[in-house]
Amino acid sequence: MWEYDQVTVEPETLYGADDLTHLEGLDAVRKRPGMYIGSTDSRGVGHLVNEILDNSTDEAVAGHARHIEITVHPDGSVQVDDDGRGIPTDVNAKSGLSGVELVLTRLHAGGKFGGSGYKASGGLHGVGASAVNALSRRFDVTVRRDGKVHRMSFRHGHPGVFDGPGPEATFHPGTGLQVVGKMARGESSGTSIRYWYDARYFETGAVLDVETVRTKVRNTAFLVPGVTYVLRTPAEDGPAEESFCFPSGLGDMVEFLAPAAEKPVCDTLMINGEGSYKENAADASGVMQSNVLRRAEVEIALRWGTGYERTVECFTNTIRNVHGGTHRKGFERAVVRALGEAIKNTRGLLKAKEEPPTLDDVLEGMTAVIHVRIPEPQFTSQTKDELSTAGITKVVQTLVDQRVRAWLEDRRTRTEARTVLQKIVDAARVRLTQKQQKDAARRKTALEGASMPPKLVDCRSTGVERSELFIVEGDSALGTARMARSSEYQALLPIRGKILNVQKATLQQVLDNAECSAIVQVLGAGSGRTFDLSQLRYGRILIMADADVDGSHIRTLLITLFARYMRPVIEAGRLYAAMPPLHKITTKGRNPETIYTFTQPEMESTVARLKKAGKQIVTPIPRFKGLGEMDADELWNTTMNPAARTVRRITLDDVEAAERVLELLMGEKVEPRKNWLIDSAGRVDQDTIDA
Repeated sequence: MWEYDQVTVEPETLYGADDLTHLEGLDAVRKRPGMYIGSTDSRGVGHLVNEILDNSTDEAVAGHARHIEITVHPDGSVQVDDDGRGIPTDVNAKSGLSGVELVLTRLHAGGKFGGSGYKASGGLHGVGASAVNALSRRFDVTVRRDGKVHRMSFRHGHPGVFDGPGPEATFHPGTGLQVVGKMARGESSGTSIRYWYDARYFETGAVLDVETVRTKVRNTAFLVPGVTYVLRTPAEDGPAEESFCFPSGLGDMVEFLAPAAEKPVCDTLMINGEGSYKENAADASGVMQSNVLRRAEVEIALRWGTGYERTVECFTNTIRNVHGGTHRKGFERAVVRALGEAIKNTRGLLKAKEEPPTLDDVLEGMTAVIHVRIPEPQFTSQTKDELSTAGITKVVQTLVDQRVRAWLEDRRTRTEARTVLQKIVDAARVRLTQKQQKDAARRKTALEGASMPPKLVDCRSTGVERSELFIVEGDSALGTARMARSSEYQALLPIRGKILNVQKATLQQVLDNAECSAIVQVLGAGSGRTFDLSQLRYGRILIMADADVDGSHIRTLLITLFARYMRPVIEAGRLYAAMPPLHKITTKGRNPETIYTFTQPEMESTVARLKKAGKQIVTPIPRFKGLGEMDADELWNTTMNPAARTVRRITLDDVEAAERVLELLMGEKVEPRKNWLIDSAGRVDQDTIDA
C-alpha cells in the first residue's frame, strides 16, 4: 500500500549512458552555484566575500595573523589581505600542482581535513575559495612566503595571465604560479586575494551589500579578540576606512548587540570552558571510526536587560549560524533547567499552582552570544547556517548549567541574580495573562474554530519550508519531545492513543472527532476537495509513534487520514514516519559504545557482532516500550535530529493498489479482512510475535 521512495519508471522514460553528463573540475560550481554558495541572489554575492574572509580568519584563530584588510573597490571587485603564513607554494606530490593552484582550482582541497594545518577552522569543506574562483571573471592571488612574492591569476577557475588590469584585459591561459619578486625587508608573510565575480551566474539585480560585509567583519572581530580588521569601502569623497578590534571579545559583542534604550539588570555573565564528546568520524584513509574523541572550546556571554526583545547569536569556528543548531539547544536546555529550578526553590517567587517559566520567559530581554570551536564540525548545508554536531549539545549544556548555578549561589552576584529570576517570573505571568485574554476573546467570536488547539506546541520559525510538525503519540512522549526538540523549527501536536478509523467514517464524523479535527486545524490547509497544499503551515509532517505494534496501528490510522482527506500532502512527499529505536545496546570498558537498533533481528545480530569483536554488553539490554521512556538527548539524537535521524517518506505511487489495501485493512467489510489474515498467517514469524 505505502511504498518508501520507490519510483515506477515507464518504458518511454528509460535512458542510457549517452544521456549522462559528467561535470569535471569547477564545472559543477558554475552549473549549480546555489549548491555551493547557498543562493544566487545578493546573499550569494555576499557569501563569496565570507568564503575568502573566513580563510584569513582561520589563520588568525590559529595564531598566525594579526591584521586583516577587506577592500571593496569602486569597480565591484573585492580584495582580502592578511599577514598569515601564506598559502603553501611548493608542489603537492600527489597532484603535481602548486599548493596555491591546488586549493583554488580543486574542490575539497586544503589544510582543513584533519591534518596539522588547523586545529579548528571555519572553512572545512575545501570548497569556498575554489567556488569563488569558479564564479569570477578574474581572480588574482598574491602570496608572500619564504622571502619570495608569488602571483597567479585565473578566469572562471582556469589559470593564466592577464595582459593588463581588470577583468576585461586579454587573458592567456595555461601559466601557473610565478615568482614575481622578493619580499622587502621587514615585510610580513601573508596572502592577498582580489576577485571580480561574474554577474551572469547570479540573478538580475544581485549586488554586494556593503552593510552586510560590515556586519560580517565586525562580528568576526568580536569573535577573534585582539586581531585588527580594516574595512575599506568606496564613497563619494574617497574611500571610507573603518577599523575593528575588540580586546574583550564576546563581552564587547553583548554590549554592542543589546538595545541601546534598555538598561541592563545584571552584569555580563561570561562562560568559558572546554569539554569532550565522541562521534563517528572518518580516519585519514576515509574509514569510518566510532567513538572518536573530540575536544570543544566554548565561550558564551549573556546578560538580561529591562526590555522584552531577545537576541541570541550563535557561531561555530567564527562562522555565524543564523539558525542556531545543537550548541544553542544545549544553551537553552541549561538556562531553562538551572533558572527554573532556582525559581522553584526560591521562596516568594512563585505563587501556589503557578506554572513554571518556559524558554520564552527565560529569554525575554536576554542578549547572548554563543561561540564554540570544534574540529570538523557538521552543518546542515554548505552555507553553515545551522550546526548539527550532536555531541556539542551536552558539552554546552554542562558548562552553562555549572556556571549559571554558581552565579546564582555566589554571594557577590546573589542580588542581581534574584532580580533576573523575578524578571523571568514576571514575564511568565504576563504571558499567561495575555494567553487568557486571547482565549476569552476567541470564545466570544465566530473565529474560535480558526484558533490553534491549546495542546499544540508550535515552533518559532515562520518559514514553511524549514518547519516540521511532529504528531506525537501520548502526553508522556510529548514531555520528552518538548525538551528534545529544536524549538526554532520543530512543532509538536500530541494525540491520545488511536484516532478514528476514517475509512469507516463519514466526513462529518471525522470533523467531529477531536484528534482528527485538531490535525486538520493545525495544518491549516483544509480537507477533502477544499484542501489547498499552498496553505500548509509546515514543510514536513512526521508521525512519531512508539516502535511497537500499537505504534504501527496508530501510524496506519494517521496515514489513512492523510490518504483519505489530505492526499496532496502525501503526493507532494511531505508526510514522513519517524523511526525511533527499539533497543539500546551499551558496551562496557574504558571507551563504552552505544548503539541503537530498530528490530529484534537487528539487535541480535549487533550483539553477536560485538561479542565476536570481544566486547562486553551491558545486560539486560533496555527495550524502549515507548517514546516517553527515552530521555531528551536519546530522542533527539535518534529520532528528531535532521542530521542523524532515519525517517520514511510515505508515498502513493500506485493509487489504485493503495485504495484496495486501504479498503481491505481499514474498511467496513469484515469478511475479506478475515480471509486475508487467515491466508497470510503462514508469513508470520512465530518467534517474534512478542519480541
